[in-house]
Amino acid sequence: MVKMTLIARVTDGLPLAEGLDDGRDLPDSDMYKQQVKSLFKNLSRGHNEASRMSVETGPYIFHYIIEGRVCYLTMCDRSYPKKLAFQYLEDLKNEFERVNGPNIETAARPYAFIKFDTFIQKTKKLYQDTRTQRNIAKLNDELYEVHQIMTRNVQEVLGVGEKLDQVSEMSSRLTSESRVYADKAKDLNRQALIRKWAPVAIVLGVVFLLFWVKNKLW
Repeated sequence: MVKMTLIARVTDGLPLAEGLDDGRDLPDSDMYKQQVKSLFKNLSRGHNEASRMSVETGPYIFHYIIEGRVCYLTMCDRSYPKKLAFQYLEDLKNEFERVNGPNIETAARPYAFIKFDTFIQKTKKLYQDTRTQRNIAKLNDELYEVHQIMTRNVQEVLGVGEKLDQVSEMSSRLTSESRVYADKAKDLNRQALIRKWAPVAIVLGVVFLLFWVKNKLW
């Protein structure tokens, strides 16, 4: 059964639409929605390259597809057929592109296409019962294959993103520290030059002053 549906822009992770009644009776729904936000964040940073993937999380599984820099994601029971889940997402993608395509890139606020919920709810009802003749026909459609779509664990997927963030943060910190050390090295070199040549400059200054005074007196 389809439990949750969200659509987001991949370039920045901006949520564009979702099923408004999704997750209301779902235990730990806030935790799963937070995982979805983290997934979108990872995708916006280019941490996951696959355009189609299934991600296991507890008793459920996220399925997503990326098309036209938009991610269409649904969370289903593990027992729900993978083939139906991705066909459901394909239906959402086709309609979303048809209705909102020209405005996706210019959307500036979260859930700018929240009215798309009407289509989400209508389509979700068609896919809820896997035993209908319509859905059985879709399951038997040999032209639509999902066997090659990778399945991973949510901690593995999110962990990769966290590790990459840590590496990026460490790299930035090392770069910043290197600059600090370089500046300190320049200061030390400058101070060493001053200590080395200051006495010579003082002696030359005194000699010049004495020479100038002597000329004045003469």
